Amino acid sequence: MIFLLPHLVLFCAFMLFPVVGSFLLSFTQWDLIGDIEWVGSSHYVALLNDAVFVEVFWNTIYFTVVSVPIGICLSLVLAVALNQKIRGIKFYRVAYFLPVISSMVAVAVIWQWIYNPEYGLFNFLLSVVGIDGPNWLSSETWAMPAIILTSIWKGIGFNMLIFLAGLQGIPDNYYEAADLDGASMVQKFLHVTLPLLAPTTFFVTIMSVINSFQVFDTVYLMTGGGPGRSSSVIVHYLYQNAFEYFKMGYASAMAYVLFFLVFIFTIIQFWRHKKKSVY
Repeated sequence: MIFLLPHLVLFCAFMLFPVVGSFLLSFTQWDLIGDIEWVGSSHYVALLNDAVFVEVFWNTIYFTVVSVPIGICLSLVLAVALNQKIRGIKFYRVAYFLPVISSMVAVAVIWQWIYNPEYGLFNFLLSVVGIDGPNWLSSETWAMPAIILTSIWKGIGFNMLIFLAGLQGIPDNYYEAADLDGASMVQKFLHVTLPLLAPTTFFVTIMSVINSFQVFDTVYLMTGGGPGRSSSVIVHYLYQNAFEYFKMGYASAMAYVLFFLVFIFTIIQFWRHKKKSVY
């Protein structure tokens, strides 16, 4: 027991107490300085009638629905390409993983330049083919797609690495048997690679959905949630309530609503995964 004590103390200090404390805080009114006032479930009721929360909720769903499938598909394609025996393969793997370990601040600065309406790379390329590019980060229509593209680019290397590990775990004799049956590359991918990658794909999907619901730094650094609320997401609105408006109780209630959303989506994915065959 004495050997477990340091771990138990750290777990209670940094996990258990903050979780229980923030849950209790969601039933109170507190501005970080004054007295704490018990308000019951009024914050949760207020969230249902908060038009801004509803808007950022749908923005979060929009971000998740678009970024997760595209990010997973691109990661898988990249992993398959980088699983080939080609010259300089280690360099390419490192190059594609580099954005994952890069500072989000540095990434935001680079992509703000790329999206710049006057001298950015995107609008320059569009002008070459005669198209006037939009003001990406200042447009209510294009701000969220711009953030989604940046997020996919930043995180694609991580998912690629997971898929790459999954691909290298598939025994060669499956492909040799498929070759004997005369299967084409596409048939081997559809009937050998994809089914045997099902556990890996499931893990990547779970992690991608959780991360997409928690997106914050990209939004905060690139658009600040604007213009208006067009690119604001739940965590960004939560941060504003906690550290700009000093509504700690309201922000805590929002955090637990987000937790239950992620929990429900995760349960649904586990349920769907159990219904499918596991190889």
